Amino acid sequence: MSNTASIDGYLHVEGFNNFERDAFDKKQIRAGMRKVGLLVTQRAQMNLVLGKGQAGYPVNRTGATVESVSYKVSRSGFLVRISPTKTSAMEDFYPVYLHYGVKKGRRLGKLAPGMGKGKSNRRARGDRAAALAERAAGEWRIKPRDNYMADALQDSASQVQSILSSAFAKALG
Repeated sequence: MSNTASIDGYLHVEGFNNFERDAFDKKQIRAGMRKVGLLVTQRAQMNLVLGKGQAGYPVNRTGATVESVSYKVSRSGFLVRISPTKTSAMEDFYPVYLHYGVKKGRRLGKLAPGMGKGKSNRRARGDRAAALAERAAGEWRIKPRDNYMADALQDSASQVQSILSSAFAKALG
């Protein structure tokens, strides 16, 4: 599991790079992207519902995270974005907290008056780094969860490629 920004959830269809976008019928491309979006969205929702906290996925208690997973086709029609979105049922956008996790303890703030060194009330050399290292080594309040969106794309990658390849081939003809 990686908590860094990556392109795990990215899929590129080869074979159509030499064509200009104007050569394709956008209706056909958008229809293929909608099919792919629906397929991967349903797979991600299924991962959440059937995972039930196992395999590193978040626990599904209210279903708000499952309902928040949706897809959107870009204006040009050559990209589909599948992601959880903030719904009215969510107070905060917590899928971010689930993916990256939350450490125990509060963030370092300003020192209380008179607790630091000198007129500017600064920390001693190395105190900030030591406090940050201590917090980083501490335990998790919310442990990071696996990326069910990227797993859904990987699980259905062959279907996605075949759908998009046929959509691009139809759009050229």
